[in-house]
Amino acid sequence: MLEAGEHVALRARVDEALQVFARQEMEQLVAIDADLLPVAEQLAAAVAGGKRLRAAFCYWGWRAAGQPDSDALVRAAAAMELVHAAAVVHDDLIDESPVRHGVPSTHIALRAAFGGRASPGAGARALALLVGDLLMSWAGQLFTSCGLPAAYLARARVLWAVMARELIAGECLEILRTGARPDTGNSLQVVRYKTAKYTVEHPLRIGGALAGAPRPLMEAFTAYGLPLGEAFQLRDDLLGLFGDPERTGKSNLDDICGNRPTPLLAVTWSAATAAERRELRGLLGRRGLGGDGLLRVREIMRRTQAPAHIEEMITQRVQAATTALAHADLPACAARALSQLVTSATARQS
Repeated sequence: MLEAGEHVALRARVDEALQVFARQEMEQLVAIDADLLPVAEQLAAAVAGGKRLRAAFCYWGWRAAGQPDSDALVRAAAAMELVHAAAVVHDDLIDESPVRHGVPSTHIALRAAFGGRASPGAGARALALLVGDLLMSWAGQLFTSCGLPAAYLARARVLWAVMARELIAGECLEILRTGARPDTGNSLQVVRYKTAKYTVEHPLRIGGALAGAPRPLMEAFTAYGLPLGEAFQLRDDLLGLFGDPERTGKSNLDDICGNRPTPLLAVTWSAATAAERRELRGLLGRRGLGGDGLLRVREIMRRTQAPAHIEEMITQRVQAATTALAHADLPACAARALSQLVTSATARQS
């Protein structure tokens, strides 16, 4: 799928804002001591690349409220990507995921910082935790120093706090429910709080709040953003198990070996036979599970029509987001961009 030139240009501006900010911060970090260079390198890796969807939603939340293009707002929007980078580092650490985007995850890459020392894993995990913490701190720093007037920033302060609270709540719920009996409702709640809200709804509403958007527009952002964010993560779950690792940058085994509470697994469990559930109990959460185990889980999922059911859930949510967008009173440029972002978020292979 080709991106519109407008989205490509915005992504380049976000990339530049992140690179300038990160470079300054990393120079100051390494100036403390050269031993911190491996940490700085992983900070740089965490910030590099990405679709920049969260920044785009923040930007178009601002424009949808009638505000003009603004470099200061682009910097504020770029802070959304630092929140995401922090979440990714922490998520990989919690899930013990060895690879992200085709390269070693932060907690794996940092083992090299310990040279030939025995058992470098614990130290690398501790450093990765701190990398994620610093990225979240950077997010707040970039947001508040973006150059927008203090009065504008004050309008978004409460929403920033809500975003952080709900993101952590979603992560905690996923941890608490990992390995528990699969339940579709519980899994969808994790999807909503761990990913959907901070991917679409909160960036949109923060952009709108910065712009002084009225309540009806903020409500329209939720009506559009929440189902779209859920559709985004449901697509991610499907790609996690059935996508091409060369494109997703992740192993198809991650969700199975982690026995994560995904809606895909919950739907499969609900429709599985007693014999299939016994098989699943033996396969889910097994470290070192091989390709044969993956194939069998996929067979059970297809037999129960779970992937088709998730596709239907995605379609329903895309329709809800599209309907909300059609009913919102938006400037033409914002309506067009947010319509294109529906496709970018849900019709993807990585």
